[in-house]
Amino acid sequence: MGKKELYIQVPSLFRCPISLDVMKSPVSLSTGVTYDRTSIQRWLDSGNNTCPATMQLLPSKDFVPNHTLHRLIQIWSHNHTKQQQHQLHSLSSDQVLDLISRLSDPAPGPGQDTRVECFVKILCYASDSPENRKFLASNHAFVTDLVDLLASDGPDLNPDLLEAVLKIFQLITSVIDDKEKLKKLIFTNPNLIPNLAKILKTSGSDSRVAVARIIETTAFDHESKKIFFEDCDILNNLLEILNFHCRDAVPNATEITAVLSCLIALTSPRRNKIRLIEAGGVPIITKLISLIDDNHLIIENLLTLLEMLVGCTAARAAVTDDPNCIAGIIEKIMKVSTTANEHAAALLWSLCYLFRDQKAREAMSKSNGGLTKILLLMQSDCSPAVKKMCCDLLRVFRINSKSCLSNYDTKTTHIMPC
Repeated sequence: MGKKELYIQVPSLFRCPISLDVMKSPVSLSTGVTYDRTSIQRWLDSGNNTCPATMQLLPSKDFVPNHTLHRLIQIWSHNHTKQQQHQLHSLSSDQVLDLISRLSDPAPGPGQDTRVECFVKILCYASDSPENRKFLASNHAFVTDLVDLLASDGPDLNPDLLEAVLKIFQLITSVIDDKEKLKKLIFTNPNLIPNLAKILKTSGSDSRVAVARIIETTAFDHESKKIFFEDCDILNNLLEILNFHCRDAVPNATEITAVLSCLIALTSPRRNKIRLIEAGGVPIITKLISLIDDNHLIIENLLTLLEMLVGCTAARAAVTDDPNCIAGIIEKIMKVSTTANEHAAALLWSLCYLFRDQKAREAMSKSNGGLTKILLLMQSDCSPAVKKMCCDLLRVFRINSKSCLSNYDTKTTHIMPC
């Protein structure tokens, strides 16, 4: 099986000139150059008024979807992905070890794979099964080399190479059982966390998703979570990704989900909650709650993260200062999922009942159908804890119902004041 059969080159026409990733939503500027929507929107939102590829001044910042190119990319991706995966997943462990040994060569000889090709093959091998990932994780020298590569050259690597390395490292960290050894490997390297922060800011979407998942996996105790937030760029860049999608016409659900999961994992320490609030996280979260309608997991994660924060006075103030937040939470009740219902009820209960926030009570009483939804939720097949919270809320607003169940003990002990 030859090199060309194993490694399929992505046509340059399909790559965004900014991120160098395959375009997911190609759009064309007035100059005729096509970019991925996310990348060019970020460029324009940063105050630039030129075409990045030609540096021509733009008479207009409007862009139009390139439907023809989008369709070509879809056809190409469908035709090649299955073929590539079938060929690369057939590698044996001995072949993978041979690929790892070749990575130490400064330059491949005639007929040998490039570094990018080697890493792509290893990535496909790792993606195939947990057993393959554990095999790679057991190779301590290889794992150390990945960390050293990300710590030394990470943000400056070829985008394809960087993405492959990050995805391999993400898959490996998910199966490493010795968390203390992993912690030592990551946190004793002073350049790794700053480099991960730079990747979150400057790299393509797939690389940013991989970094968020790496952080989530490796932040397994309070000490690790605090260390990640000590680098303010990690927090600020995660929030900037979410803030960008607040403005994006077509938010990237995969990226939003990865960032939210990462923030949920990092935010349990009280100090980290305060830092997230001080960095402006609550307004971004509340804006996304109002904007996202059709992704259950994103809505559940948004409500979960906000529920973690409202024990802090500053977070409650940010929630009640936003005229759309309470209404957005109420709007999600009975429309998303059982999990979303539980988090929404806990949020409203903590604001209006536990902390007796007058602004929250006023916002809820003025909302369109808010109390009716609470009554409907209480009468639905929800948990005893949710029924009790709904009953408490109805009592706050002096609404009586024969369905009020007053004998249940609330289970919302996770909402604690900071």
